[in-house]
Amino acid sequence: MQPRTGTLPCLHRPPCPGCPRYGASGIPRSALARLAALAEAAGLAPPVEVAAARFGQRVRARLMVRGRPGSPKVGIFRAGSHDVVDIPGCRVHHPLVNRVAEATRSAVRSTGTRPYSDHRHAGALRALQVVVERESRTAQVVLVGNAADPALLEPLAGALGDALGPLLHSLWWNGQPARSNAILGPSWRRWRGPEAVRERIGGAEVFFPPGAFGQSNLDLADAIVRRIHEWVPDAARAVDVYAGCGSIGLGLLGRCASVAFVESAPEALRGLALGIAARAPAERSRARVAAGEAGRVAAALLEGVDVAIVDPPRKGLDPPLVDALARAPAAALVYLSCDLASFEADAAKLLAGGRLRLAALEAYDLFPNTRHVETLARFERV
Repeated sequence: MQPRTGTLPCLHRPPCPGCPRYGASGIPRSALARLAALAEAAGLAPPVEVAAARFGQRVRARLMVRGRPGSPKVGIFRAGSHDVVDIPGCRVHHPLVNRVAEATRSAVRSTGTRPYSDHRHAGALRALQVVVERESRTAQVVLVGNAADPALLEPLAGALGDALGPLLHSLWWNGQPARSNAILGPSWRRWRGPEAVRERIGGAEVFFPPGAFGQSNLDLADAIVRRIHEWVPDAARAVDVYAGCGSIGLGLLGRCASVAFVESAPEALRGLALGIAARAPAERSRARVAAGEAGRVAAALLEGVDVAIVDPPRKGLDPPLVDALARAPAAALVYLSCDLASFEADAAKLLAGGRLRLAALEAYDLFPNTRHVETLARFERV
């Protein structure tokens, strides 16, 4: 699809594969048609489509670093390769993400830091992670190194910290010495700044340590969370499965009888603990954290629950959880999906038993310029 009238051409396409629908308006028609078919089968109108800003909205980015010390590349891989496309001034990124990337290029040149080589498994700097804290307009920066300790990247960290000055929220080292496609490794060190980015989402303070998952389009993510909250009645007993750092559930503690958070990732649990600690004492008493895999832990928490909220990864719901939700559903099930195919499969299983019906369906353009659709659904017990 061609960019709509008035959209500036991308300076990096091709070969950058990051925005396959650059400039195209809205969610792909094919995805909307599949959701419309689900809605029609449930006796609903076609899903509401919610869009937001298409440029400058990405506040979170992981960028690969390759090339030579004198001419580093900071960007993303070409499709099907480990060749990095340098993307200075990316229009999708928040301007501060671009500024940090450019400061990193300059600091690599000035310190002579060696970018990583996949073929030789050599070099000091593998990747750069940037997260913008919206209120302070500062950046949490992670330098991912190809070593088990941060010594090789300390000169680069010093130069980068000096260059960013008050724009720097915090500066971190992450160690990924393995020959692996995983971007982040197991080791962390904080050089300076707070331990987590703080965002206000759904009326609550949510804390994101650098190793925790967070949405990159927070303005629209906040709108999704507020919509979910509209579907949760006052004094409800709720369970928030795949809770992450608490983006959805923390804002419910003020009016729900209880909220059980189910999460397995250590960094997310650390952020969740910070978020619960920031609530008033009465609200903290309503929170329960169940650490473990959703399929193993969540099923045991569903008995007596009024609302179950699930926000699974791309693979969809863990099979034991699907079975439990279909067999003995809560009065309402709110499902936020980041993969249409897995949502379709899970919805078919949830509806097959006849104990749930699809009551509402909405589509969000959370990753504009791509083929992605974020689906929000409400199921009700029959």
